[in-house]
Amino acid sequence: MNDPDSGLKPPVSGARDAGDAGRPKRSRRRKGKQKGATGPSAVSLSAGQAAGSSGSAERPKASEGGDTARRNKRRRRGKGAGGENVRPLAPVGQREASREDPRQAEGRRNRRKHRGKKAGARTVPVAAEATVLHPAAEQALEARSTPHAPETQSAPRPAEREGYDAPLYAALDLGTNNCRLLIAQPTRPGQFRVVDAFSRIVRLGEGLAASGRLSDEAMDRSVEALKVCAAKLKNRNIRRARLIATEACRAAVNGEAFLERVRQETGLDLEIINRETEARLAVSGCSSLVGREAKSVVLFDIGGGSSEIAVIRIGDNRSSRLANHITHWTSLPVGVVTLSERHGGRDVTPESFAGMVSEVETMLAGFDCPGDVVRAAPEDFHLIGTSGTVTTLAGVHLDLPRYDRRRVDGVWLSDDEVTAMQARLLSWDFSARAANPCIGPDRADLVLAGCAILEAIRKRWPSRRMRVADRGLREGLLTDMMADDGVWRRGRHRRNQRGGPRNPAKPEGQAS
Repeated sequence: MNDPDSGLKPPVSGARDAGDAGRPKRSRRRKGKQKGATGPSAVSLSAGQAAGSSGSAERPKASEGGDTARRNKRRRRGKGAGGENVRPLAPVGQREASREDPRQAEGRRNRRKHRGKKAGARTVPVAAEATVLHPAAEQALEARSTPHAPETQSAPRPAEREGYDAPLYAALDLGTNNCRLLIAQPTRPGQFRVVDAFSRIVRLGEGLAASGRLSDEAMDRSVEALKVCAAKLKNRNIRRARLIATEACRAAVNGEAFLERVRQETGLDLEIINRETEARLAVSGCSSLVGREAKSVVLFDIGGGSSEIAVIRIGDNRSSRLANHITHWTSLPVGVVTLSERHGGRDVTPESFAGMVSEVETMLAGFDCPGDVVRAAPEDFHLIGTSGTVTTLAGVHLDLPRYDRRRVDGVWLSDDEVTAMQARLLSWDFSARAANPCIGPDRADLVLAGCAILEAIRKRWPSRRMRVADRGLREGLLTDMMADDGVWRRGRHRRNQRGGPRNPAKPEGQAS
């Protein structure tokens, strides 16, 4: 029998002693030697024997047998029933990260592999590493822990997703002086978020007061602006749209012919609204600026070719639609464009300004509105102005380096401040008005005509204060459409979105 300490293998072939035949102990010892058991008779193979048994792979020398024995013992201890190595479980977050990001798990395996290849290195179970989750795993965990998880950033935009709870609405207002477009999305009750907007001064009513017709140059400018609006509408998934034209098309003898040209060249189908509708839309657009403490309000919209005035009385039961509280309204057939053309808007003197005020006062004298309609305590009554005239006054009053709607919309002006601003503008010549960043050359010849209309209104309904509204017909159109569709009622907008037509107000042939 060979000496166990000689490093020689027992014979694997040939006769064995009769006493040793079938002895299970010797068989276990031989098995232990082959597997590197750590029993008293187990030894490390010499370098030469290791080369003969496993090719050119280098094994630890006999002097390192203690380390090798301990390593082999740990290997056997870590084997499960199936003979596979069993490693400690990593924390839950680490296991999820491994499933979500295979590259991270592969990196850990490679690190363990390289540690095991070092000569004489001890193979130890991998300790729990710091949990670094893949972004996808973080989102999955957050979604499980949050009762109402928000949508991911990869979700389609509301304008592109069919059946989304907040559809898009569009409102276009072609006025005597401006062409304006708003595309918005309903948010909180009574409010919406503007998605896209467009505004351009086209002066459609230029020369209308003298000729009664829309000029070719004015129609060309308007058609070019409407083409831009048509492109914006085509690129959006508009749920519902309303496109209106006001005083210029109402008064011109060729107004209908012009809208037919617009329909052929742009695909937009505009409707001419009457003056009562225009007044109600102006009120709807400014409803959020009427405070709960107000008992009566006079709202006016100074346009390019007409000026709408609405008298509003609010009782104890305030309706969700402020337009339902209109008691009297009127539409004056005069605006900043028509008045400046008749009296001259470029060079305005105090005498010509007084003449403009007198003309408007004469028109207001025919408005049948009882005086007790607005009879209330001074703090319960105020004016609301929605037009370029009042927003210009507010911008000049605030001394803005450039016009800022966020600072102008909703600002309060006292009666003395309005008087001071009008006197200041009247003292400037045309070049000084054009140089002001809140007026500019496009409005320099119109702003004093608007101030004359405002002055006549203030004389008819004196008030201690006036609120400025940078909003108007477009906002009223959007508010009415959204309210009619019930988008602010819980659950109603889902049914309307799924069951209603896709875009009933969009002209035929226009892409959704």
